[in-house]
Amino acid sequence: MGQSGSSRQLGLLAIISPGLLVAATGVGAGDLATAGLTGSQLGVTVLWAVLLGAFLKYFLTEGLARYQLATGQTLLEGAVYRLGKGVKYIFLPYLLLWSFFVGSALMSACGVATHAMIPVFDDPDRGKEVFGVLHSVIGVVLVVRGGFKVFEKVMRVCIAFMFVTVLATACLVQPDWLAVLKGLVYPKIPDVTGQGLGWTVALMGGVGGTLTVLCYGYWIREKNRSGEAHLRICRIDLAVAYAATAVFGIAMVIIGSKVDSLDGKGANLVVVLADRLSETLGPAGRWVFLVGAWGALFSSLLGVWQAVPYIFADFISMTGRQSRGEGPPAQPVAIDTHRGMYRLYLILIAVVPMAGVIRAIDFSQIQKIYAIIGAFFMPLLAMALLVLNGRADWVGRAQRNRVMTVLVLLATLVFFAWVAADKIYRSIQTMVSG
Repeated sequence: MGQSGSSRQLGLLAIISPGLLVAATGVGAGDLATAGLTGSQLGVTVLWAVLLGAFLKYFLTEGLARYQLATGQTLLEGAVYRLGKGVKYIFLPYLLLWSFFVGSALMSACGVATHAMIPVFDDPDRGKEVFGVLHSVIGVVLVVRGGFKVFEKVMRVCIAFMFVTVLATACLVQPDWLAVLKGLVYPKIPDVTGQGLGWTVALMGGVGGTLTVLCYGYWIREKNRSGEAHLRICRIDLAVAYAATAVFGIAMVIIGSKVDSLDGKGANLVVVLADRLSETLGPAGRWVFLVGAWGALFSSLLGVWQAVPYIFADFISMTGRQSRGEGPPAQPVAIDTHRGMYRLYLILIAVVPMAGVIRAIDFSQIQKIYAIIGAFFMPLLAMALLVLNGRADWVGRAQRNRVMTVLVLLATLVFFAWVAADKIYRSIQTMVSG
């Protein structure tokens, strides 16, 4: 009986593992800060936005999986081969900028959170730098020495820390559960000095990551999922993943709602939130929350270190074939994680962003340009899915977008285009004023 229960548990973990990896990788310092700050500003009234954001990201990732299982190509391969050469000229600069700024932010966030728990340095900036670089090195060692199986196991531990501790904190702050329920089912945007809409949009758009959704395609290949027969498993997997993402986001909003006048950004705001929680929950409550935040941050760093090199290696491989006049391969080509472009990009993403952590170079203007470029990713992803999954001669009649899917993708396109336009407008304003 015990063995049977253990087998069922292992089977469930095998099914939902790639989705949980997407969920854990997609929650970074910015997502933690946005959810906490939105809760502080608007309270639990906007919890419905977390659910809607997770719902939209589910449809995007499901479309990615459906294309890959129907064609044998990753979505990136489909975009490069079928949507024109312009894709590769847009994607590579975006990937390089995204890797630098996200890598730097994740290292810094891990450093800040660790220094808050282990304050062995008198200078917090020094603690952030040392611990941030150390986390990057540990991430590389785990990816290189452990392979995919060890990566999965470490991520599961981080996910457990992340969810259990943050959910426990959300319960310990004793929210008004009736207000929480109302915030989940009754869509309303509070008018807070004219910024209620902006905070709500940011909360909805920040659920579940951006570029990291592409990683799902490579993780399901690692789990040997190919062919349309695996689509049902992927849908279950992703439903669990985005439900977990929504629960985590809801917990962070609840925690933030119990703290007034929260100020800061990124991991610094997370530490400020932990310090403020200690006033009501005591030192133990502060530690519980920081451990959960650290689990979220390190799992995000480790997920990016392990999966984004797949994207780069895949991109270089297909553009190389294009330059030689070759079409897509008849069978999926496995990416060698032991050498070549995968290893090269792993080292680059782990080392180059250190310049941002130790502030060796001022990338402030480039960061503003990145914010403008990066804002386009989600609407372009929705547009690509509308086109790639919209043709029966590409994905087959059974896997072509249905009317409901088209409507949701159009709504997603409009919403994220609106988010992008707002972000671009604010970035240009900042550049002009700066």
